[in-house]
Amino acid sequence: MADETVTRNETIVPVILSGGTGTRLWPVSRKAYPKQFWPLISARTMLQETAGRATGSGFAPPVVVANEEHRFIVAEQLREAGAVGARILLEPMGRNSAPAITAAAFLVAEVDPDQVMWIMAADAAISDGDALQAALAIAARAAREGFILTFGMHPTAPETGYGYIEQGAALAGHDGAFRIARFIEKPDAVTATSLLADGRHFWNSGMFVATARTLLSEIELHAPEVARAVRVAFDARRPDLDFIRLDAAGFSAAPDISIDYAIAEKTDHAAVVPAAIGWSDVGSWAAIWEVAEKDARGNAVMGDAVIEESDGCYVRSEGAVTAVLGLKDVVVVTTNDAVLVTHRSQTQNVKRVVERLKRNKRPEAEAHTRVYRPWGFYESLIEGDRFQVKRIVVLPGAKLSLQKHFHRAEHWVVVAGSALVTRDSETHLVRENESLYLPLGCIHRMENPGKIPLTLIEVQSGAYLGEDDIVRYEDTYGRS
Repeated sequence: MADETVTRNETIVPVILSGGTGTRLWPVSRKAYPKQFWPLISARTMLQETAGRATGSGFAPPVVVANEEHRFIVAEQLREAGAVGARILLEPMGRNSAPAITAAAFLVAEVDPDQVMWIMAADAAISDGDALQAALAIAARAAREGFILTFGMHPTAPETGYGYIEQGAALAGHDGAFRIARFIEKPDAVTATSLLADGRHFWNSGMFVATARTLLSEIELHAPEVARAVRVAFDARRPDLDFIRLDAAGFSAAPDISIDYAIAEKTDHAAVVPAAIGWSDVGSWAAIWEVAEKDARGNAVMGDAVIEESDGCYVRSEGAVTAVLGLKDVVVVTTNDAVLVTHRSQTQNVKRVVERLKRNKRPEAEAHTRVYRPWGFYESLIEGDRFQVKRIVVLPGAKLSLQKHFHRAEHWVVVAGSALVTRDSETHLVRENESLYLPLGCIHRMENPGKIPLTLIEVQSGAYLGEDDIVRYEDTYGRS
């Protein structure tokens, strides 16, 4: 009888969780465009940085679990990052990390249940790539033997914003890996100081490494309600362009629970790989100041900002020039529609500001003046009684939906590129410095037939100018 050779798939599937909102990084990070889509520590966005760590030899194309409202942003940023072949799973609503990871495990298991998954958030910073890859190699070997590994970050300060892991006995046969003695919730300052001193406790990075088979087995054992609900949502999934939509009814039945609570703190197969990889969850402006490049006086400046006679400050401008004079240990962040000023020690509490803005029904709590769409973006420039002025940018080859409005007329002025406009039964090519009027109730569409972005100024006039005054007859991107 001939020998049979079993070839084990040695590649690792990166699973990137991109469902967070990052409210502590307001006013830059907001629900409609959260922190993972922003370049916070380099020229690339946090999502692109994360995807870039898991490309090349040894890695399969990533699986990204994202909010369905962000699907086109995710797809475009992955394309720019060169993440070829990415599979994007769309959550119909947020249900925390356990249901998201379970859905990703079902997807990976369809191809190979014994393939190793490296699960990570889309918005963490890591400065030592070589140390990361070394830790990942240790974790992957143990994962193939049925363990669920996490990375324990060597603490550098008595941080109260992170959970901790207590190191247990060495994991036999796997140098550098240890059993987990216990998980510790975010401690108070006194407890954090003692944990830092004893050398056996590590920050919980929230990254996990395990095979799809192991994850699904442990979820079915310790969180069967998660497994059942996500299985229903996964089995009823449907393709949508380049995305995979989980069934909303099934997914909504899943408990809102983290992977830590669902299985990591219950399983007998948990292990930790201590690692010094320059990790930060960049969960606050103080954390971003920590990893940012600073001047001789400890100041970090991003964007159009000027700083004088100040120490230990973080100053960032996404809009107007921002000047800081004679301050110490403050954070100043400016966007087009909001300004945050706080002491560095208070940045963990920025979410309180967001909560108050939400209670006051302020749009600045969740959305920017620039709103991204699959065809490009628009931003409001001026808004008054019965009129609004917007700048609209349409990507080459993209088109808006065929639509009409009941309460407003529109006047389009092209300032760069060319627009092919449908207006009822007519078609017009509108070039730079030309304009077209769209009367109330007409059925219209705009597309960019050119090779450069189309930029136009839209002047709306009417009794109601809300974004919900739209009837779509046809849409390339499947919106209703």
